[in-house]
Amino acid sequence: MEKTSDFTYKLLVSCPHGFLPSQVSVAFDKSYDRIPHPDIYLENSISEIWDSRVLKNTLLYNGQKFRFGGYTMHGEGGSNLESHVCLHLGLTDYRTFVGTNLNPLWEKFLIPSQDHFIQCQHTASPLGNGAVVETSDKKLLVLRRSNNVGEFPGYFVFPGGHPEPQEVGIASHQCGKDMIDSDLTNKKVSQEMFDSIIREVVEEIGVPAVSLCNPLFIGVSCRQLNVRPAAFFFIKCNLQSEEIQQLYSSAQDGFESTQLYTVSMIDLENMASKMPGCHQGGFALYKLMVEALKNI
Repeated sequence: MEKTSDFTYKLLVSCPHGFLPSQVSVAFDKSYDRIPHPDIYLENSISEIWDSRVLKNTLLYNGQKFRFGGYTMHGEGGSNLESHVCLHLGLTDYRTFVGTNLNPLWEKFLIPSQDHFIQCQHTASPLGNGAVVETSDKKLLVLRRSNNVGEFPGYFVFPGGHPEPQEVGIASHQCGKDMIDSDLTNKKVSQEMFDSIIREVVEEIGVPAVSLCNPLFIGVSCRQLNVRPAAFFFIKCNLQSEEIQQLYSSAQDGFESTQLYTVSMIDLENMASKMPGCHQGGFALYKLMVEALKNI
């Protein structure tokens, strides 16, 4: 496990050469859903915490998320185009995330195990995403989170959010689906992994989608604090830092952050201790990619 501050992280999946969409597939299945905790009092605390949060914030609403339940790697993430990763995804929601991962008693939901996915079988563990975006003048884009956001207000983060089940028409696991429907769903979810990170960058930074190159999947990190997983991507932008700063002032989701920084890799090293653990992990995945490209 890596450690750069009080927030530690694990790298659950590492693809240092960057994977194209053709090298990333998804197995979306009920078997990767969260397993309810056998302690009924702990399980009941999920509703209690959610209800109290809604009373304090009437704008809070529940929504479906993909749950990260494991992966299968073929080719060890190497440069060979035949290398491939299959992400195992189930279904969860924001309410269960608040009541398990963000529960003050979150550690009680964990199972003692060296296997991360067994350890976290009772947590919602929705899969977030983040993008390490490189400008045409070789700077990296970092946001300072607003003080009004629910998690890590004021921290530095890469642009990101979540792939969304509703974007591909998923509201539940459909019982009795045939193999053709299942394959189609898996392909749609896999495409959403890549579509969603472009969407997040466009909405949070304000750059047009046409200025962004195809994302490369570089892995999944998980912060140690409340075991929160996030998929990370590397994206080149064909605009310069100054142009991007001007576009940021009218970004659709600009309210989620207070400032955009365009920084060098050395600058980012100095900012990393003020990043949530999963984003520190995202930076570590980017550095592994930079190192791998040097050796080609």
